[in-house]
Amino acid sequence: MSADPAAPPPYRWRWLILVVMLVAEIMDLLDASIVNVAGPALEKSLGATSVGLQWVIGGYALTLGAGLILGGRLGDRYGRRRMFLIGLASFTATSLLCAGAPDIESLIAFRLFQGVAGAMLLPQGLGLLRENFSGPELAKVFGIFGPVLGLGGIVGPVLGGGLIQGDFFGLGWRLVFLVNVPIGIAALAVAARFVPRKPGDRTVIVDGVGAVLVAVSCALLVLPLNQGQDAGWPLWTWLCMAASAVGFALFAVQQRRTAARGREPLVTPALLRKPAFTVGLGGIALFFSGLVGTQLVLTLYLQIGQHFTAGDAGLGNLPLAVGTAIGGAVSGAVLADRIGRAVLQIGPLVQLGGAALLWYELGHLGPAFSIWDVAPGVAVCGIGAGMVIAALFSFVLAAVDDDEIGSASGVLSAVQSIGGSIGVAVFGSVFFARARTGDFTTGFHHALLVQACLLAAFLAITFLLPRKGRPEEFEAAADERRESAAA
Repeated sequence: MSADPAAPPPYRWRWLILVVMLVAEIMDLLDASIVNVAGPALEKSLGATSVGLQWVIGGYALTLGAGLILGGRLGDRYGRRRMFLIGLASFTATSLLCAGAPDIESLIAFRLFQGVAGAMLLPQGLGLLRENFSGPELAKVFGIFGPVLGLGGIVGPVLGGGLIQGDFFGLGWRLVFLVNVPIGIAALAVAARFVPRKPGDRTVIVDGVGAVLVAVSCALLVLPLNQGQDAGWPLWTWLCMAASAVGFALFAVQQRRTAARGREPLVTPALLRKPAFTVGLGGIALFFSGLVGTQLVLTLYLQIGQHFTAGDAGLGNLPLAVGTAIGGAVSGAVLADRIGRAVLQIGPLVQLGGAALLWYELGHLGPAFSIWDVAPGVAVCGIGAGMVIAALFSFVLAAVDDDEIGSASGVLSAVQSIGGSIGVAVFGSVFFARARTGDFTTGFHHALLVQACLLAAFLAITFLLPRKGRPEEFEAAADERRESAAA
């Protein structure tokens, strides 16, 4: 089909916009995982306790997830370019503050602010790309996104471990945050120069009440999960979790009432009336809380339990990363469009098999431990996880109408991030409950039991999802494979 002669020519510098968007996304991915290997260094430098470490890692994901939907709406009202620049500048500045934190309390506070900055930054990327790309070019853009973002998730712990162990200029763990500063400044300069100015829609009314309800409900959930184990689970922890459930219910009611009054809610109310979508939210929360929590426990076990250096612990995550890449390739290229929803059921079964193998390996360790003692189990867990990650969002979004995809994607990303924060709190508490006694292997075993329960619950939920993902995505994948074969 020939191009429309009346259509305006594509923006000259649009590919620079893609580069800047990828840099922003990778900065977020690095900050979500790079701190995992900094535990012992933070303990030595700032006197961080297990609870403090959980807040440093999970606090970022908490405020990021709680603010993502609001960030998207602010971009609609004030313009995506403006919010992207504000978010990127704030993210860079809070990275510098984290690097200079004098104590663990300050570091936790700066990480919370960094999550807020990320929530203002990240939602603008998809809209900016849609504004500047179309047709086959837009499909190519999204084809580039996946592998690059996957690489960012893999590089995080490895880069973090290398920076800490290298101790360049005597900065140690502070380099984990300082690495964002020159990258952020360069990205900010390019974005300010080349991202085109487009006004926002000032008729959009930002739902401040809904944003507050989400933030408070998330905090009431994660706070007791982080503090409960250390405090002995007093009454206030249970009251907070109950209040969190009430808060989320109030949010759903408030969103419906906001829409009924003719105002713009944070979440399209029709989404909350779709059983497959709401069930899918639960599945995403379960899956990513288990995935993020298990990765954290693996890193803690290698560093604290087996006395790996930060660099070696980062490299110790490679079997998981390689397995995830293999599982994603198999799922995306072979299974998802052929067997449909079943790929989401095979994936957790493979993960359960990997967890069982890892359990056995942990129980038969020799006197001289190396990562190869547990690499097979970790890699199999990664293969199962990759199979799910590659297809999960497509199957949840299959229940969503085309005009709801923007809102739905924001909600799914927020739930993914909050689920990761919950996973850090739960798995960290389970592991440290035994690690304090020096029984690190039992702590890892208990974490694997929690993971098995979450995987079983996720497996049950998959039967309520649509049998096929969004058809256009699978058709595009099939076309790409046919073109590759023909070439």
